[in-house]
Amino acid sequence: MKNFSRTVLIGVISGFLSAGLACSSSPGAPATTVSASETASLPEHAVKPAAPAHETEFLASGPIVVEDQVDVTAQRDGLVAKVLAEPGTAVKKGQLLAVLDDRQIAADLEAARAKTRSTEADLRNWEAEAKVLESDYARAQKMWEAQIIPKEQLEHAQYKAESDQWDVKRVSELLVNSRQAEHSLELEMEKTQITAPFSGVVARRYVRAGQAVVKNDRLFWVTATAPLRVRVTLPEKFMGKIKSGAMIAVTSAEGGDSAKRFRARVIQVSPVVDPSSDTIEILAELSGDTSGLRPGMRADVHFPTAP
Repeated sequence: MKNFSRTVLIGVISGFLSAGLACSSSPGAPATTVSASETASLPEHAVKPAAPAHETEFLASGPIVVEDQVDVTAQRDGLVAKVLAEPGTAVKKGQLLAVLDDRQIAADLEAARAKTRSTEADLRNWEAEAKVLESDYARAQKMWEAQIIPKEQLEHAQYKAESDQWDVKRVSELLVNSRQAEHSLELEMEKTQITAPFSGVVARRYVRAGQAVVKNDRLFWVTATAPLRVRVTLPEKFMGKIKSGAMIAVTSAEGGDSAKRFRARVIQVSPVVDPSSDTIEILAELSGDTSGLRPGMRADVHFPTAP
């Protein structure tokens, strides 16, 4: 009896364990099968992203530049006596922007001019004396021909006239030297006058009145306002497709899709490819109404890609 009871108990336990394993494993298989079949039955466009639409323009961004844009620097040491232009001032070529203290140069220039005048007077004196000696030599020749004076006296008059001619040449060279020294000081005087190198606008001022400056110090930044140009780089594939004279569209980089379009003409295409970036450089000049654009702004340039 004891063995029979043990056998029955073991059978009951084994039955419960088998039922539990069957319940835990049977629900999972159908779920896995259904998931795989559902995925396989989905339409193809729901699994793969749609292909992008064909683009007809290539967009490149670059700065708006002008041909004339420089830092005006000091050409000599000095003290800024006056500042005559502020940022935003429209200037013409040669217009005075600032003045350096020129009192020392002015004094030296006046001394050089006085020396030039003195040398000119000295030259006239030597030239007059040379004429007198030439006249004496001509008279001596006639007197020697008439046997009135000896030949030695004739030669004396001749050598004196020749010597005076050399003095005239010497003073003439002194006068040239004096005039060049005067001209050099005039050039130094011009360096104290800081002028605009071209017509445009003063973008920045770096100095103030009373400031001591040395040669090559920046004083002003002057920029032209027209014609406006835009410089961009394009991938190597555009080589040969963009020609000088081609018309393109330009928009402000900050304007978005609703930005106003400006017309520009390609004026320069790089003849070589930059090996470091595999790009070519394009320079285009804007035409027509360019209101709203300023040098230094970034712009988007639209290049057609459709054949």
